[in-house]
Amino acid sequence: MTGRVQGKVAFITGAARGQGRSHAIRLAQEGADIIAVDLCESIPSVDRFYPGATETDLAETVKAVESLDRRIVATKADVRDYPALKAALDDGVAQLGHLDIVSANAGIFIFGDQTHLVSEQDWQDVTDVNQTGVWHTCKAVIPHLIEQGTGGSIILTSSTAGLKGTPNVAPYTAAKHAVVGIMRTLALELAPHWIRVNTVHPTGVATDMILNEATFRLFRPDLEHPTQEEAAAVFATTNALPVPWVEPVDISNAVLFLASDEARYVTGTELKVDAGYSIR
Repeated sequence: MTGRVQGKVAFITGAARGQGRSHAIRLAQEGADIIAVDLCESIPSVDRFYPGATETDLAETVKAVESLDRRIVATKADVRDYPALKAALDDGVAQLGHLDIVSANAGIFIFGDQTHLVSEQDWQDVTDVNQTGVWHTCKAVIPHLIEQGTGGSIILTSSTAGLKGTPNVAPYTAAKHAVVGIMRTLALELAPHWIRVNTVHPTGVATDMILNEATFRLFRPDLEHPTQEEAAAVFATTNALPVPWVEPVDISNAVLFLASDEARYVTGTELKVDAGYSIR
């Protein structure tokens, strides 16, 4: 442990598994205590692609953070439910004493339909989680950060789909572009308080959201049941660097940088961790 965020407290949404768990572990390795929330349920419109995280998954995140001798307050809460999200945050701040870092990471992925064929339910679910959920997270944390008067770092998870058009992924692409708009606005509003706001933009990441048969079929429609290995070669063609996807820790390292004092003058920035996807 080198202590790049020693003594700080980080609030992470979608922390039960995937990138959220990775962020919690990486920040804890560098000295942070964690306030973690996750829905811990499947959303019906998403369940046809991949199952949601569970309370068991969230318990694994708790175990991982505590094994690093850091404190963690973990709560089952839905970013779509502002009162529940705020209550979870407020409880965590009450227990851990303050708040310094925010990772608005919770998100869902629905894909496959041309824009004019997207169902009302799919559009609403993605917008509610990926856009409104990020706004709810910011709305909950900003009063704490301003009142403390010690600055802070808010990191919003966007996507390469927040930087360029993505055919047949309209709800996700629209929401991830909206996250950039939220970031740019808040970076200006909060700069007088020394609160920095940035986005991270991953390419495909090796999590349950990507590593599932439905996503593999998107890239290998010629196969009825494509395997990860069969899809990997096509995934790799989307990136400039010859890799099919990156690992969660690669995004966590970017989050750590933006959370640390090394990025003390970095705000209003879209940080790409995309293996060159967005320049192709």
